[in-house]
Amino acid sequence: MSLGSISTLIFASLTKSKLFRKAVPNATISSGFSEARHRGVCGALDPDQLVVLAKTSSRHSVDPGFELIGDAEAVDSYSNVLSGVVKLTKSLSDGRQQIVGLQFAPDFLGRPFKVESAINAEAATAVSLCSFPKAAIERMMKESPELEHRLLKQTLNELDHARDWMLTLGRKTASEKVASFLLMIARNIDPTIDPAARSASFDLPLTRGDIADFLGLTIETVSRQLTRLRTDGVIRIENNRHVRVDNLSRLERRSGA
Repeated sequence: MSLGSISTLIFASLTKSKLFRKAVPNATISSGFSEARHRGVCGALDPDQLVVLAKTSSRHSVDPGFELIGDAEAVDSYSNVLSGVVKLTKSLSDGRQQIVGLQFAPDFLGRPFKVESAINAEAATAVSLCSFPKAAIERMMKESPELEHRLLKQTLNELDHARDWMLTLGRKTASEKVASFLLMIARNIDPTIDPAARSASFDLPLTRGDIADFLGLTIETVSRQLTRLRTDGVIRIENNRHVRVDNLSRLERRSGA
């Protein structure tokens, strides 16, 4: 039996135990949560470490707009995103704000070994998280090279994505920017979706204003480009927020990738 299978059984049994129920109120386990967990922090831990971590972890849900981490706020815990979208922003001294990234399941929220947060994290949609004390995670990083490796890998992936996004903002047309944004959401918003899926359906996690901010465009330009993609049959939009993409390859071609 693989470590992934063992850890699933351990975690499933923990969710049924009185000890886990006390440590993690209202905890449930689902295929989506299990998949996000295996690609997240817990997937790098052995069964004994999972038991220890379960005693100190807490699973909770927050509504859109809830601030998860404040800029310059003391860091005392880390979280794995289980579902939903987290909006990352940076602010200037005069209050101007810029969206600098989005996080999806199973991303790790927080910066290890940092005393204060250098970024603001806010729930863009309803978000479920599994949170762990800072001390517990940092101790396990020292004990588990696999956990340290996984967090380093995520950091390097985020660096790659940041470079790709610099290219998007600096060189792509308005049409390509909007298509790139939709493609990113389609591929990341639901951790249970097969990465090889050829179609996607999702609710836009950001308002038109936030999308414009994220892409360096005006709200009017974002609306025009969405209408153009809909008119060309690349996407369908229902109730102003729900997007259906019947052919992701076609959307990818429109993104300039």
